[in-house]
Amino acid sequence: MLSNKKNLDEMDKSERMHTTTYGSRYFAKSVPKYEMPEEGMPARAAYQIIHDELNLDGNPALNLASFVTTWMEPEADKLIMESIGKNYVDNDEYPQTEVIQDRVVNMLSRLFNAPEDCHSVGSGTIGSSESIMLGLLAHKWTWKLRREAEGKPVDKPNIVMGADVHTVWEKFARYFDVELKLIPLREDIYTITAQDVIDEIDENTIAVGAVVGTTFTGQMDPIEDINNALLEIKKTKGWDIPIHVDGASGGFILPFLYPDLLWDFRLEQVRSINVSGHKYGLVYPGIGWLIFKDKTDLPEELIFNINYLGGLMPNYSLNFSKGSSTIIAQYYNFIRLGMDGYRNIMENMQENARFLAYKLEETGKFEIINKNVMYPLVAVKLQNCEFNAFVLSDKLRQKGWIVPAYTLPAKADDISVLRMVIKESFSKDMVEMLFKDIMESINDLNKSTEEKIKTIEKKGNPTLLY
Repeated sequence: MLSNKKNLDEMDKSERMHTTTYGSRYFAKSVPKYEMPEEGMPARAAYQIIHDELNLDGNPALNLASFVTTWMEPEADKLIMESIGKNYVDNDEYPQTEVIQDRVVNMLSRLFNAPEDCHSVGSGTIGSSESIMLGLLAHKWTWKLRREAEGKPVDKPNIVMGADVHTVWEKFARYFDVELKLIPLREDIYTITAQDVIDEIDENTIAVGAVVGTTFTGQMDPIEDINNALLEIKKTKGWDIPIHVDGASGGFILPFLYPDLLWDFRLEQVRSINVSGHKYGLVYPGIGWLIFKDKTDLPEELIFNINYLGGLMPNYSLNFSKGSSTIIAQYYNFIRLGMDGYRNIMENMQENARFLAYKLEETGKFEIINKNVMYPLVAVKLQNCEFNAFVLSDKLRQKGWIVPAYTLPAKADDISVLRMVIKESFSKDMVEMLFKDIMESINDLNKSTEEKIKTIEKKGNPTLLY
């Protein structure tokens, strides 16, 4: 085979020369950040630029701020990539994905102990925020239809909840024009009580919000007590007020660690539950689930039957398009782990959370807020320190740890706390390393500048071994 001599003047530089990605011109010139460049670049260069920039993000393995899952098994990763291009809303095009969602909804309704005589319904969502919006919207509509049938006004709906709720509850009230009756917290009591609820509800209350695994302190509202109080109200005043349980964090914890605890559909007034698959459901974001106890809890008027994608699709959502991959990943976890697998993982996380809480409390520098540590979360406030939680949080960030500091809601907002979420991949060794860095940070913050200089000089440089 003969080869011809090439005319270099007619060839592009990229054809004439070999270089590494870092040796290319794309790393010597600025890339437009807020407008699309006129010319593109090689895929490898674009990847490397973005990849290197993302190194400035925190390390997910050291992120104790977020509840969101940061690790899944390789087989789950593979399934996700195989289905990454499937739009879930295309039910007619991807019918088996719809079948898989049906299976997940059935599994969840049974996990939450829906009675056998109930025809539960549910749906996958982007996350618990959408699930909560949809659940409360259904309750508002049910209240409205009932009031109209009784010939009563429907212009003053309200919703009752504690200040321990996630921001989305307040968003719902504002976005959907519902009066917000927010029960303030009290020092040392960071959840609501049944009496608090009774003091606020009236005939215009569309629902009571209750949380299992609060964002602020990882505690649980007394749902059984609230249910019993609402049953008494229904009996004496005729107000049939449902409970929507926000199980974003706790919905995947309680069935495995506390199966006998009454908080779910075994209680008469609990009519809807949301849960985050991308938290302790152990799936990457974003996936949430909304389950209604019975199909009568979701008014038919809110369901849209859509046919322009081919076939007929019943739709109840705030958004339209949604990826299929996380739904498939949730189903993978359910059949891969089973009840025993989830239980083992939850027990491990719980043990590590309690171990961390014990070690922190033993130092005398921390007061544990969620003293029973029912969930894999440790919330603490500092004591016997000259600095506050925000300073310690910032110091830990210098070591790579992401431990959020924040103040509690109204009436307890003079208290600043640190929260550490223990995930599936956070081992006991990691707990030991975190604890060591916390104590070193405290000691360092307590030192004067002169003491810090002396400490550095005392250490010397162990690498200078001449």
